[in-house]
Amino acid sequence: MSQPQFRTPKGTHDILPEDNQYMTYIKKAVRHRARQAGFKRIDPPIFENRQIFERGIGEHTDIVEKELFVVSGKQSEDKSEFALRPEFTAGICRSYIENGMQQLPQPVELYAIGPCFRHDRPQKGRYRQFHQFDFEIIGIKDPSLDAQLIHVVTKIFEDLQILDRLKLQINNIGTAENRLAYVAALKDFFIGKERNLPDLDRERLTTNPLRLLDSKEEDTQILLKSAPTLDQFLSDESKVYHSTLLEYLTELGIQFQENKSLVRGLDYYTQTVFEFWDSETGAQNAVGGGGRYDALIELLGGKPTPGTGFAGGMERIIWQMKQAGVKAPHKDQVDVFVAQLGPEAKKSCLRLISELREKGVHTVGALGEASLKSQMRLADKFQVRYALLLGKMEVKGGTIILRDMQAGKQKEIKYDKAVSTIIELLGEKNLDTYTLKDRMGESD
Repeated sequence: MSQPQFRTPKGTHDILPEDNQYMTYIKKAVRHRARQAGFKRIDPPIFENRQIFERGIGEHTDIVEKELFVVSGKQSEDKSEFALRPEFTAGICRSYIENGMQQLPQPVELYAIGPCFRHDRPQKGRYRQFHQFDFEIIGIKDPSLDAQLIHVVTKIFEDLQILDRLKLQINNIGTAENRLAYVAALKDFFIGKERNLPDLDRERLTTNPLRLLDSKEEDTQILLKSAPTLDQFLSDESKVYHSTLLEYLTELGIQFQENKSLVRGLDYYTQTVFEFWDSETGAQNAVGGGGRYDALIELLGGKPTPGTGFAGGMERIIWQMKQAGVKAPHKDQVDVFVAQLGPEAKKSCLRLISELREKGVHTVGALGEASLKSQMRLADKFQVRYALLLGKMEVKGGTIILRDMQAGKQKEIKYDKAVSTIIELLGEKNLDTYTLKDRMGESD
């Protein structure tokens, strides 16, 4: 068998029907919990002016320095370069400013679901095109809002049956002023020790020293054991904010683990930062994280406006669900297979298939020229419960053969009773019927 000429680009993958069942399940859980908590759906563009990410996320973060997908408008009057979104928060904050959302009742609670892009080195569980769901609460600063956000997320993980596989890691990284003082102390500590740092961490010491705290390098971690710690530089305000948040989480029955090394990789974070780690492997298989970003909207040209948010990686969550043996419930099963022989039978079957589908019966019809035997083999592959067989003799006699595929038994019934008989066998409650009104708010 020859190799296909075209393949998915490196770092991307097809979301095949099986994984789409998981994706749909996650989206339903997110939408359900979002509606309960008053979040409204927003869909920012997939690409934005790259400066939005450079200013918001930080020029010396891995995302901007190494992972940003840059695109340019061909022969465009606008000479600025664009970038595919590596995350949602910066674009949603741009939308908050541009669309005057500060005039709305505060806080504004928004959520988004969709693809993001990072030109990262592809590896297990990490793709260049991946999917996130995202929550943002903008306009008010209060530890109770951080607690409510974390509560919504824990409920989603509980719904998806993976909460017991995760550990909430939480820290307070203080205000921008607190971090400036700490960074200065950290740089002083490493004077004369730079040669002991791996190349990447030596570079980080110059560009983004806080990233040393979550370095995976053993040599760096050994040095950090005697280095100043961030919590020594926290203001009283930050300490009170953090302790209050932990009280609220305890009140809500949310288990957490304080992690003094947790800083997260984006410049816009202030005070609260948190991540949901795999209980066994830690940060390696984290499913998402977030925190407070009280300076971001001002950085993007708006008025000083506090905010807090969370983003969850959907591919990572699917992996956790599969590891936990969770099957995504779905309605993709086929209930009835309609087989036929001859042009008149084919005509009658088209109408019958249409009627069954309209009544909410998942129906597949083999309308080719295949033999009845091969059609029944196909019905077996679809794992249908019932098959309806229509040939020349049945068309003439106004009958149809109903076959119970599990029991291996069949009987002849009146053709005009086929739909009602199938409905009775499946049960009204198992029919897949809806109106567009029923589906309001069930966007993709």
